[in-house]
Amino acid sequence: MRTFLITFAAATAILAGVASAQVASTTTTSTWTNQHGTTFREYSTTQNYPVITDPALKPSVGVILPETVKVYELPPTVTVPSAETYSYTIINNNPVVVERKTRKVIHTWQ
Repeated sequence: MRTFLITFAAATAILAGVASAQVASTTTTSTWTNQHGTTFREYSTTQNYPVITDPALKPSVGVILPETVKVYELPPTVTVPSAETYSYTIINNNPVVVERKTRKVIHTWQ
């Protein structure tokens, strides 16, 4: 019984550490500044990326973009934690940051 309790306590401590590490990484990667929005607009222009103009498409945080919406890698000048997990696009003249795997919008600028 004592071995079980020690094993249980160790496992609980490890899981608590993993959970707190996940919370910390989530909060640091969700910080996007107004400068990032400006950078996305300017970079899209210099790269000749097309802007999506569709009044019916109103992305907000949490919305999953359809596969028909092309997303792009972040500009090389944008340095955020875990940058490789994000993409962006411009919809109705508003930059939108998207999680690459889920295509979920995580930040927009109006």
